[in-house]
Amino acid sequence: MTAWLQALLAGLPIVVILIAMLGARWSAARAGAAGVALTLPIAWLAFGYGRTVLPQLGPVLATGGALAEAVFIAATILWIIFPALCIHELQQRTGALEVLRSAMGRLSPDPRILALLVAWFFVLFVEGAAGFGTSVALAAPFLVAAGFGRVEAVTIALVGHSVGVSFGAVGTPILPQLAVTPFSGLELASATAAYHSLVGWVMPLVAMLLVTRTLPPAQRSGPAIWGWTLAAAAAFLIPHQAIATFVGPELPTLGGSLVGGAAFVGALRVARSRSPETPSPDAHVPARGVARAAAPYLALVGLVLVTRLLPPVRDALTALELGWSAGPFAGTFAAAYHPGTLLLAAFAVGAAIQRSSWSDVTAAMSAALRQLIPVTAALVAMLAISRVMVYSGMIDALAAAAAAAAGGLWPLFAPFVGMLGTFVTGSATASNILFTDFQQATANRLELPALPLVGAQGFGAAVGNIVCPHNVIAAGATVQLAGREGEVLRRTLGVALVYGLLGGLAALFVYV
Repeated sequence: MTAWLQALLAGLPIVVILIAMLGARWSAARAGAAGVALTLPIAWLAFGYGRTVLPQLGPVLATGGALAEAVFIAATILWIIFPALCIHELQQRTGALEVLRSAMGRLSPDPRILALLVAWFFVLFVEGAAGFGTSVALAAPFLVAAGFGRVEAVTIALVGHSVGVSFGAVGTPILPQLAVTPFSGLELASATAAYHSLVGWVMPLVAMLLVTRTLPPAQRSGPAIWGWTLAAAAAFLIPHQAIATFVGPELPTLGGSLVGGAAFVGALRVARSRSPETPSPDAHVPARGVARAAAPYLALVGLVLVTRLLPPVRDALTALELGWSAGPFAGTFAAAYHPGTLLLAAFAVGAAIQRSSWSDVTAAMSAALRQLIPVTAALVAMLAISRVMVYSGMIDALAAAAAAAAGGLWPLFAPFVGMLGTFVTGSATASNILFTDFQQATANRLELPALPLVGAQGFGAAVGNIVCPHNVIAAGATVQLAGREGEVLRRTLGVALVYGLLGGLAALFVYV
């Protein structure tokens, strides 16, 4: 079988999933089941999975190992979704979300400004601190509580968080690149951040366009929101690039969102003080009441900073690791360090500070568990496709064919390989594990500088988070969107392709 035919067959499951979710409007669970039904015979028959690939195992054990990994990874993702849902459900029951909405109204009565605060600075901060789906899982319910539709809330949060994914979870996606390239952390961080600095301003503008389309005409008027949006972009992107260039890969997203968010809120306060409008008396919320309403989020911030930035604490928590392995298949779970555990601790701390009743706590947890049921099947199906494609060599076939076809134009397409890796695996870190070596080897083969292409890989891996099916599933689960994931994907696919193309053009004409 020729390499081109193998690549065509390898791409069929992805095409089927996209057609099913975008065209036929199937749910993610149904599309995932169809994808599994197609992926397995292609892996067995066209790629020799279990025969020429992992022949020592045979088709049954090779497939069983990949499925076991899929179930394990799904469980670690559900461990994030569950406490995020618990926090949201409890915040609704105690009225804390309404308190926070009122407090944000003191900064600006404009819902578009509220969307910027949540879907740009807040989502980027959580992405930089915890990563692994936590950011959108927390931000989307907040946007729904602020009055945005469920589909729109997930879409806006996915678009907003993407710029920070390259350095999510305190720089975790860069670690695999450090291990397999000759470049330092500073070099990799600067090269990757440069793409976001050049084209990242597009994403808050797109998010704001989505926001304004969801609002009634009466709420689309007012001060020039596009100026505020560009100011928000600059407030994050400037410190983001500076930290990446002079500090390293751990803090660009976390630090950029903190510095930029503080500057933006300060600018809002100045503008508000100069406005002839005065807030109505009932809009005032005491600072103590705001702090209590925000207790779960503040607790999460504190836990993340302590566990990520204090080496003794980080080392102690990461040492407590659960794992399993069976031949090439394995899974690890740092239970104490995992974002889901931190979210659960933040839920408990928030409930205690807010003096929530036991009935409210248990009701929130029960509601969260009920919402997980339809999500689990979709997650397992999509992850099963991912693991089989990785182990059978289907992903390698797609990437090699793309490089052979592009030739000297490869820098234009390099970000799309990173996107493909994240689309299939659901993780920018996993995408970098899969394709950093490939990007480096392709650069050497084409006699191109390797660092910009490795940076393009990290950039593309971040962009892929916008369209990864099980990211969409996980985000949608927090706002009870099961079965409507295709609606989100239809809105985010074009955004991701444009953002990836802009990054490719930057690689082709600026960096290479």
